[in-house]
Amino acid sequence: QVQLVESGGGLVQAGGSLRLSCANSGRTFSSYAMGWFRQAPGKEREFVAVISWRGGRLYYADSVKGRFTISRDNTKNTGYLQMNSLKPEDTAVYFCAAPRSPYIDYDVRSWNNMRDLGSVDWGQGTQVTVSS
Repeated sequence: QVQLVESGGGLVQAGGSLRLSCANSGRTFSSYAMGWFRQAPGKEREFVAVISWRGGRLYYADSVKGRFTISRDNTKNTGYLQMNSLKPEDTAVYFCAAPRSPYIDYDVRSWNNMRDLGSVDWGQGTQVTVSS
């Protein structure tokens, strides 16, 4: 069973940067796509960014496009989310997400469907707070 551990969250001023990490264990990381979602208080967990298992396909939410970059290092079994030009509305708990089937590249709609069906594995989350 996959284990996902996020780190790198914290408090930052608007305009600042953070890099989140997601350490994967329990299965062959390089065979699976991965993603980042976030959840603000009182809101649904929303898609942020995803990367294909080969790393060649990237999808971003419109709200973070041009500011966030998702990446992966298969040699370290770790995924990353570099967040620049942070805004107060980026404040949320950020979750690493992993699908349960290997060698499949999912589009955003598929990721959201898996989220809704409960067929995604999640990390424990890391808090990101952006002050104005």
